[in-house]
Amino acid sequence: MDTSFGKNTISVKEARHLINCSMRLTGTQELALPQAHGRVLANAVEALTQSPPFDVSAMDGYAVLAADVPEAGVVLPMSGASKAGVAMVPTLQRGTCMRIFTGAPVPHGANAIIIQEDVEAKGRQISFNEVAIEGLHIRKAGLNFSKGEQLAEKGHLLTARDIGLLAAAGHASVAVFHRPRIAVLSTGDEVAASMADAASGQIVDANRPALLALIRAWGGEAIDLGIAGDDDAAIVSALDGLEADLLLVTGGASVGEHDRVRPVLQALGLRFDFWKIRMRPGKPLMFGTLGAMPVLGLPGNPVSALVCSLLFLKPAISVMTGGEGLGPEFENARLMEPIDKTGNRDDYLRAMVEMADGALAVRVFAQQDSSMLAVLARANAFLFRPAGAPPADAGEMVKVIRLNMVPGY
Repeated sequence: MDTSFGKNTISVKEARHLINCSMRLTGTQELALPQAHGRVLANAVEALTQSPPFDVSAMDGYAVLAADVPEAGVVLPMSGASKAGVAMVPTLQRGTCMRIFTGAPVPHGANAIIIQEDVEAKGRQISFNEVAIEGLHIRKAGLNFSKGEQLAEKGHLLTARDIGLLAAAGHASVAVFHRPRIAVLSTGDEVAASMADAASGQIVDANRPALLALIRAWGGEAIDLGIAGDDDAAIVSALDGLEADLLLVTGGASVGEHDRVRPVLQALGLRFDFWKIRMRPGKPLMFGTLGAMPVLGLPGNPVSALVCSLLFLKPAISVMTGGEGLGPEFENARLMEPIDKTGNRDDYLRAMVEMADGALAVRVFAQQDSSMLAVLARANAFLFRPAGAPPADAGEMVKVIRLNMVPGY
């Protein structure tokens, strides 16, 4: 624990570990499937039935015993029909055929479907222009999934596709984690909530709207604490009575005369774990606990805050909802242009990736200043360069994080 606020910094990996270890699992609740969309499963879910429950036809046509149609030109009498929703699966008598429709149960005694385009019907006499092939156009029972098969694992974020699958598997409801309550407070005399509220010398707060959106996208319940200026009483008032699973504070975490977040939180009893990390952008990242509530202090710079949210906030929400709290996934990409060496901090460069010759290729933006929020908005990737990396030439392989692979980002 660093309470001296000296010059020591820790790595991104160390910081994520410390943050994740302080997160607590939220409780669970049972929700009807439609209400469970976007929630995180508290338990693995298995199929209560098999799908399809019996052999069904994949096409409109005629069900036959393959041995009865060994060649084209065979004529069989039609003995009935099978359609979706019948109360009982019909039985096919040998030497006959049965009309069948897509999704209908395959009659007992039938083992092939000949599509309607390959027959000629004259009354109830059906002439087959193709030979029957056993199993053709039949979806076997359990083809989709079998009873007892695991369909979703604990910690999975439920999509609309999952909801449909679990409904088909016999579930009406599932156990999910409560959404972690995450509060967001922006600080600084220089930020205003809107253009209408902005006085001379102020800018509109970009951090709070973006972070509130990310919390919701990543499975949390967002609590908007608004903006507190560089005033101790305003910060204390904003936090009064707060009950949250995590508090996010942006800005004011440095050591300048007007940076009041750190001393105010210290006065309230915050136990600090760290306040600097070896990365760019995002060095002034602060983390600790206030009572039982974890507190993550993000940089006031919007680009730095958003980069840090991907690296630390998303994993923290994952831990609180039963996940592993992993960082973003890295992929290999080929440099399209040379890049300079890296300094003494890990670099997350705003970049564009595209497919070239069947592989990912990447080009960094010329402007990497951490104030350039427009550049981040246009980027579709971060190019990661570890501290101390040498210059890299065009054609070399590097690590990238594709932002379009991160929901909500």
